[in-house]
Amino acid sequence: MRNSHFDVRPTSGALGAEILGVDLAQPLSSSQADEIRGALAEHGVIFFRDQKLTPEQHIAFAGSIAPININRFFKAVPDHPEIAEVRKEPDQTRNIGGGWHTDHSYDEVPALGSILLAREVPPRGGDTMFASMSLAYEALSDGLKRTLEGLRAVHSSRHVFGATAQYARDTVGRIGNAELATQDAVHPVVIQHPLSKRKTLYVNPGFTTHFEGWTAQESKPLLDYLYTHASQPQFQTRFQWREGSIAFWDNRATWHLAINDYQGERRLMHRITLDGVPLV
Repeated sequence: MRNSHFDVRPTSGALGAEILGVDLAQPLSSSQADEIRGALAEHGVIFFRDQKLTPEQHIAFAGSIAPININRFFKAVPDHPEIAEVRKEPDQTRNIGGGWHTDHSYDEVPALGSILLAREVPPRGGDTMFASMSLAYEALSDGLKRTLEGLRAVHSSRHVFGATAQYARDTVGRIGNAELATQDAVHPVVIQHPLSKRKTLYVNPGFTTHFEGWTAQESKPLLDYLYTHASQPQFQTRFQWREGSIAFWDNRATWHLAINDYQGERRLMHRITLDGVPLV
């Protein structure tokens, strides 16, 4: 697709598009920023290649799209608290983000999305999968849609980032501040996306714990069904990283998963997360 500033080329998967013809090291005009927001709303995740950004330019690009959300659990890049370091060293076996999840759903006002920049990548492997929660919702039966419309779900960070969580123990030095993992949030199971206005499934295996008013045991069969349904290949796309690649995903519209298939290799990514709005 041709617009006034750059090309938007959809990927071969169910969601996502590559943005061509923009140098993110240069300041964006307001119309360019609007077009990027529009592409994100339409495609769920957008990709940029061969971007040579300093940390300051990465921050400037993110800030031109939305206010920056400083993550309280990830180790920050030195002198740049806005940038979270997503790192796996050759001697580490557990990666960060290795299961399907939606960032910051445990916050009362979840993040708009994240802008992830590849600094160092392994020679092969380390791809990221994305899944469309709008397509997943649309593929549900009318009966299940009616059931979900009235439900709300509880999301928590305690079991992931808390002091007793196995994930936190496996990522010591990369994830911290366990004492801050005390907040829960309640969101509709089906939201209307703030920009696209599409109905979107808003539960995820990483942070959703149960339906409001239900026990965890009662919630599990339906949540497991939704997770199995939403993780089907027809709702996905896969992104292969190169140094200087950027993925900018919408947390309200997608899940993502970082594939951990590069043992013995280093992978270093810089992530900036953007503030969102309350979900309805």
